[in-house]
Amino acid sequence: MISQVFFILLLIIGFGLFAWNIQFIRQNINLGKDLDRSDQKSKRLKTMLLVAFGQQKMFQRILPAIFHLFIYLAFLLTSTELIEIIVDGVFGIHRFFHPYLGSLYTLIISTIELLSVLAFVATLVFLARRNLLKVPRFQMSEMSGWPKLDGNIILYLEIVLLICVFTMNGADEALYLQGESHLPGVGTFGFLVSSFTGPLFFNSFDVETLHVLERIGWWGHILVVFAFLNYLPISKHFHIIMAFPNTYYSNLNNKGGLTNLSAVKEEVTKMFDPNFDPYAAPSDGEAGMPERFGAKDVEDLTWKNLMDSYSCTECGRCTSACPANQTGKKLSPRKIMMDTRDRLDELGRAKRKNGKDYHDGKSLLGDYVSEEEIWACTSCNACVQECPVNIDPLSIIIDLRRYAVMEESKVPSELAGMLTNIENNGAPWQFAQADRFKWAEE
Repeated sequence: MISQVFFILLLIIGFGLFAWNIQFIRQNINLGKDLDRSDQKSKRLKTMLLVAFGQQKMFQRILPAIFHLFIYLAFLLTSTELIEIIVDGVFGIHRFFHPYLGSLYTLIISTIELLSVLAFVATLVFLARRNLLKVPRFQMSEMSGWPKLDGNIILYLEIVLLICVFTMNGADEALYLQGESHLPGVGTFGFLVSSFTGPLFFNSFDVETLHVLERIGWWGHILVVFAFLNYLPISKHFHIIMAFPNTYYSNLNNKGGLTNLSAVKEEVTKMFDPNFDPYAAPSDGEAGMPERFGAKDVEDLTWKNLMDSYSCTECGRCTSACPANQTGKKLSPRKIMMDTRDRLDELGRAKRKNGKDYHDGKSLLGDYVSEEEIWACTSCNACVQECPVNIDPLSIIIDLRRYAVMEESKVPSELAGMLTNIENNGAPWQFAQADRFKWAEE
């Protein structure tokens, strides 16, 4: 009875803390500007199923994709086993679904065990890639300190979780082989892996020790799950949850099509309207301060840009595909997303503490992202194409550049002459429009 009460308290605290942290992330995302992504629902659902659920874009790099798939499938199926553990913990029973599912139960748990073994192998491979093989995209400057530790912590937790699962199942098998089954009439479960590891590792223990080991595995399993659940909101592995809404709300337009600033478009449209009076007083709806051009801080970005930042897996595929980064430029699309998330967390905490109108005097552009970074971008969309969860770093970079040009008149000297020529001559070159086609007269 005491263990049941403790488990129920753990359940309430674990899910309660997770919900508490999720509401802060939701508040942070809502700091962004409105954006309508309610169109083409069937196409959005298909995109989510293919990209998030089906891992479609992961298979652009086949070997990491296969190992990632092992962990992904093990995570999905282990989540179903978690339902049984919760039922067992609340009602103080053991393997609730076994009497109802019979051989199907054995098949399900055996499949989970097989995937868990594959996930264990994949976890070791990923640890080696990060720490021994030192894959270049995991060794960049933005991956030092906490990001590197974060990537390793989750892999260590996965190993602990797998050890707990096989300790629980293996001790169970050993108990049943000694005639100490928890369930009447059950001699052994015959799970695919535990039927071998149980006798191999646990047959030498007495019954009392096996009961203790089984409980250690059971409690260790659930404690790691709750620790993992509440670690997610502060980790890059939050993409496990965010990948699904993020891919659903993807930009479905063709890559390379940049958005127009509505305020600028409206003014240009008025210029072509013969009935528009530029000297007329503004209507009540037009009064007030004009909207900021581009983005200086996270509040100037859209909610989808901010959702992107929480969906970033920090895998570095965007940066490794970036031609600017490959040629030694300072730009790293992954760093842009990490900086956006860090700035959003900082500003969100400050606003919750000091009120929604508070501003700390910092900004995304300048304090986190430098002008050198945003002007190194070639707008090629390689980062957007590579991202396995459809994140769009380019849209953030473009908005930061728009602010620098249109609000602060800051532009690299290499571009200043070109912009002047476009304004005066209608072309990037320094000669009059009348002379542009003289080369063809001969």
